This record gives sequence, C-alpha cells and structure tokens, in this order.
Amino acid sequence: QVQLVESGGGLVQAGGSLRLSCAASGSIFRLNVMGWYRQAPGKERELVATISSSGYSNYADSVKGRFTISRDNAKNTVYLQMNNLKSEDTAVYYCNIRIIQVGYWGQGTQVTVSS
Repeated sequence: QVQLVESGGGLVQAGGSLRLSCAASGSIFRLNVMGWYRQAPGKERELVATISSSGYSNYADSVKGRFTISRDNAKNTVYLQMNNLKSEDTAVYYCNIRIIQVGYWGQGTQVTVSS
C-alpha cells in the first residue's frame, strides 16, 4: 500500500507563487511516475504535470513556463513550484504516483488565487 501526504496549498493573489509538496510512503518501486492533477469546481480532474523517476517531465499547456515539477527520489517526494498564478489556477490539487500501472492519490490540497 502507498500513502501520499500533500502540503503547501493556500490563498495567494494573482501573480504570486506557491510551492506544493507531496511525500510518498509505503511499498514504492523505484521506477514510478509522480505528478500533480487538479480539479476546479464543476470541472473534471486534469493533468498539471508529471515527472518520472528518471527525471522526464511533462506539463499541461496551460501551465508551461509558469509551473515547475521536480522530485527528490531519496525522499520519495515531488514538488510543484507555481509562479505567476492566475485565477484560473484555483482548484484542489491532487498528488499522484503511478507504480507499474497502478495509481495512488493524495487527499488533495486547495489552491485559491484571488484576482
């Protein structure tokens, strides 16, 4: 079993920055993909960014150039640095880890951007 604990959400003004963290624990195979997804009210959950254990990253077009995903493999932790935040970034952000086609989710952390 795998557990994910997220932190770092909050309220920020438009143009500001936040950094999300997610620590994974449990039975974690060294080859995995960690990432962040988000879900705004009334919308489906969508991909924000993912990063493999080898460091390959992938971003949604809407966050390219503003968000940076990184990870510390020794700590099984993934980070999301969010800069130049916009009101449309307001959502619950969920951490995800995929291990051999099985995905696990965190409980989510609220990010609210005021305009």
